[in-house]
Amino acid sequence: MVGDKARGEMNAFQRNESKETLFTFISAGDDPPKGDFPVQKKSPKLCGSNYPLSIAFIVVNEFCERFSYYGMRAVLTLYFLSFFHWDENLSTAVYHAFSALCYFTPVVGAIMADSWLGKYKTIIYLSIVYVVGHLIKSVGAIPSLGNKVVHVILSMVGLFLIALGTGGIKPCVSAFGGDQFEEEHTSERNKFFSIFYLSINAGSLISTFVTPVLRGDVKCFGEDCYALAFGVPAALMVLALVVFIAGSGLYRKTPPQGNVLLEVCKCIGFAIKNRLKNRSREIPKRDHWLDWASEKYSKQLIGEVKMVTRVLFLFIPLPMFWALFDQQGSRWTLQATKMNADFGIYVLQPDQMQFLNPLLILVFIPVFDLGLYPLINMCKFNFTPIRKMATGMILAGMAFGLAAIVEIKINETDMPQLVPEESLIRVLNLAKNPVQVTIQDRDLFQQPVEAFQNPAEYSKLILNGEQQNLQFTLQHQGRSLAFNYTVKEKSVYSLIVFEAEGNLSSRLITDLEIKPENGLAAVRFINGLSQDVNLTIDSKRFIPVEKNYSASEYSLLERDEYNNGKCITETGEFILELGLLDFGASYTIVITNVSGGAVKTWKSEDIKANNVHMAWQLPQYLLISAGEVMFSVTGLAFSYSQSPASMKSVLQAGWLLTVAVGNTLVLVVAQAAPMAQWAEFVLFTVLLFAVCIIFSIMGYFYVSVDPEDLQEKEEKRETTSSGNMIGLVTQKTNF
Repeated sequence: MVGDKARGEMNAFQRNESKETLFTFISAGDDPPKGDFPVQKKSPKLCGSNYPLSIAFIVVNEFCERFSYYGMRAVLTLYFLSFFHWDENLSTAVYHAFSALCYFTPVVGAIMADSWLGKYKTIIYLSIVYVVGHLIKSVGAIPSLGNKVVHVILSMVGLFLIALGTGGIKPCVSAFGGDQFEEEHTSERNKFFSIFYLSINAGSLISTFVTPVLRGDVKCFGEDCYALAFGVPAALMVLALVVFIAGSGLYRKTPPQGNVLLEVCKCIGFAIKNRLKNRSREIPKRDHWLDWASEKYSKQLIGEVKMVTRVLFLFIPLPMFWALFDQQGSRWTLQATKMNADFGIYVLQPDQMQFLNPLLILVFIPVFDLGLYPLINMCKFNFTPIRKMATGMILAGMAFGLAAIVEIKINETDMPQLVPEESLIRVLNLAKNPVQVTIQDRDLFQQPVEAFQNPAEYSKLILNGEQQNLQFTLQHQGRSLAFNYTVKEKSVYSLIVFEAEGNLSSRLITDLEIKPENGLAAVRFINGLSQDVNLTIDSKRFIPVEKNYSASEYSLLERDEYNNGKCITETGEFILELGLLDFGASYTIVITNVSGGAVKTWKSEDIKANNVHMAWQLPQYLLISAGEVMFSVTGLAFSYSQSPASMKSVLQAGWLLTVAVGNTLVLVVAQAAPMAQWAEFVLFTVLLFAVCIIFSIMGYFYVSVDPEDLQEKEEKRETTSSGNMIGLVTQKTNF
C-alpha cells in the first residue's frame, strides 16, 4: 500500500492491495523528485478543483485493467480442469505458476520504467503486450480452433504475455498517477490514492462475479463459453489502453531517474564479494557485514540498506501466508465445484465465490480501522503491528482448518476409492417379482432384491486378479438361472435383472467410478420398451437407446429440472419428465412403459448429489479476509514505517516477491506431494501455524525504530569507526 498511509495508517477504502503495491525509484507517496526536468505544462483541473484532469484517465484505466486481470484469473482453474481436462493438481500448479510469475515481473517493469523508458512509455508498451496476451488467450479457448496441443500452446503463450504485462505495469500506474500532482497538492494526491484503490476493488469485485456467469450461463460451441469469459476481459484491457492513450496530451511525464532497487542489489553484492576477498585475520572486523561495501558506496546508502534489510529479514516467513491466501482461486474454487450452489433465488457458479474476498475487504477495512482497533486500544491491549500480522496468520490457518472440515463432509458423498483386485457391484431388479442374487463363492446379497427397489450402497467384490469370470445365479419364482460375466478390477457395475419374453434375463453394465466434475449431473437411460427410442432431453441433446433393456452412455447435464423432454418411438412422440438432476449426482433412468401420452420412468440415484451447501464456505472466506486485513495492510504499513522514504521501493519489491514465493510453494506441494485434499488443507494449516510461531519469535526480538533516528546514529558510528579502518584491495588481494 502506498501514499500517505505508508507511514502506518491505511485508508478505510484501500483494500489490502499490498500484493498489488507498486514500486519504483520514486515511491508513489513521496514528493516528486527535484532536479532539472523539462518544464511540464499544467494539466487542466477537474471542475475547478486541484485534481488534474489526467487522473480521470488513469483511474478508468486501472478499473478496466483490474477487471481484465481478475476476471480472467477467476475462471482460469476451471478452464484448465474442464477445457484441457487436466487433473486438479496440475490445474492448481499451473494456476499458481502463473500467479507467481505475475508477482516476479514487477521487478522487470520497475527497472524498465526507472532506468530506461520512463513510466508512461513502459505502461504503453507493456499494455500492448498485455492486450496481445489476452487476445491469444481468448483465441486459444475456441474449441474448433486446432487440437488440444494448439489450445495449450496458445493459452500458455497468452498467460506468459499477460503475466509480463500485468506485472510490468504494476509498479508504474499508481506512481504515474502520483506524478500528475503538483508538489503543493499533497492532500489531493493522497485522496487520489484512495480513489485509485477503490477502482481496483471495484474492478476486482465486479469481474469476479460477472466472468463466471459468462463462462457458465452462456453456452457457445456446445459447452461452457470460455472464449467469451476470456474475451470480455480482453476487451476491457483494450479499453484500458485506449483510455490511457486518450489522456496522453494531459499527462505530466517525468524522465527515468535510475532504480534504487538495482543500487541496493549492487551494494549488497559488493559487500558480500568484498567480505569474501578480505578474510585475512590481519584485516580488522567490521561491525556489520554491509560495512564491507564502504569502499564503493556512500555511508548514507549503506545505512539505508541496513535499515531495509532489518525489515526484509522479517519478510522471510511471510510467503506461507500467501501460499494459503491465493488458493481461493484454485483449491477453494475446486472445492466449490463439489458443493450445492443453489441459494434459492440464484444458483451461484463455483468460481463466483471468489467475489466474497474483495467484498469483505471493503467492509472489513473501515470496520477494523474505525471499530475493532479503537476498541482494542480502549482495553489497554498493546496490539502492535507484529501481533496484528501474527493474528492474521492465525485467522488464515483457521480458515484452512475449516476448509479441511468442509472437505471431509464433501467426501462423504464420493464413491469409495477402488484398489487393485477389487470392484463394486449392485443389483437393479427391473422384473415384476423379488429376485435372490448370488455370486460365485461370495456371500454378498443376503436378502432378495425387491422389484424396482431403490438400490442399496455398492457392495465390494474381491477378485483373484486383474479380472475374473464369475457366475451369477438368479433365483426367481422357484427357478434358478445362471449367467457368466467377466469382472475387471477397479470398476463399478450394476447387474440389471429384467424379464424378456416371459423369461428372466440379466445384463452387467458399467457405472461411473467417480462423481461428475464441476457440479454437473450424469444421466443414462435403460429402455424397457420393446421398441427403440430416441430421447431429447433439451433442445440440443439427442440420445438413441435400443430396445429390450439396452443402456445408453452417460450424458453430462447442467443441474436443472428437466420436465420438457421428448421420447420418440415407432408409435409416436411422448413427453419425458426427468425431474431434478442435481449437482454432482449420477442417475440411471429406466423407461418402463408409455401411458396417457407420457413416458413412465423409474429413476435411481447411482451417486449421491452434492449435499454440502456452498454457504459453508462463507466462514472460511470471512476468516481469511479478516486475516488479510490484519496481515497485509498492517504488514506493509509497518515495514514502510521502519525504513527511510528512499527505500520504500525496495520494500515493495520484497513484499511482492513474498507473494510470488508463496504461490511457488503451492505449486511445489501440488506437484511433489499429492495427497487427499483435506490432508493438504491440514498440512497448510500446520505449516502456517508453525511459521506464525517463528514470525512471532522474530517479532519479539525486533526493536521498532524511527528511520531518521537510526540514520543519525549510523552516521555518528561511522564517523567514530572510520579512523580504525585500513586500506583494502577490493579487486586483487593476496592472502
